[in-house]
Amino acid sequence: MNTKVIIGVVFLLVLSLAFMASRMIKGTPNNGQSKKENKLDKQIDNKHMVNSKKVYIAGGCFWGMEDLFRKRKGVLDTEVGYIGGQNENPTYDNHPGHAEGIEITYDTTETNFKEILDYFFRIHNPTTVDQQGNDIGSSYRSAIFYQNEEEKQTAEEVIAIVNQSNRWDGKVVTTLEPYTKFWPAEEYHQDYLVKNPNGYTCHFERFGTFLDKK
Repeated sequence: MNTKVIIGVVFLLVLSLAFMASRMIKGTPNNGQSKKENKLDKQIDNKHMVNSKKVYIAGGCFWGMEDLFRKRKGVLDTEVGYIGGQNENPTYDNHPGHAEGIEITYDTTETNFKEILDYFFRIHNPTTVDQQGNDIGSSYRSAIFYQNEEEKQTAEEVIAIVNQSNRWDGKVVTTLEPYTKFWPAEEYHQDYLVKNPNGYTCHFERFGTFLDKK
């Protein structure tokens, strides 16, 4: 073989090995950084879990309510489903007595049950029985599913504040029901308005806060 050809082949081989070595060296810190970032993410998630609580409410079609709540400060997660009804494993086509509800997971260091209820009463009409917008039936009732006596008392306190404000034309008819079990709705209902930005909703902010911020 021609000497020049041999030298050329060796030179190309050396360049290839050098390039591969440089990629490996550069890749090592990135992998370490990824592991560090994953560890940090887990630490943040664990912090939120330690300080997290859940709220269960219903107020009309769950699509619109979830879409507004998921953007609120302190809200870690939202899930729509069925709650307060007669059958187990309810579905959209078969959920007798169940309300279209929402499970809200929140960070107690950033918000609280009272503030969540305050927003709840601002984004749906709590004065109409079994109706919200064009949706009619017990599935669309306004309800708070309290998990303990403290939540029940807080809900009663907020309802009194809302009634005293006279911002709504009628009195609050929101039912206070003991929490039993929350059944997640079908996947296509989850984050529906994220998947379908122009989808149906009858929820929007009517007023500012009912709470005294002094």
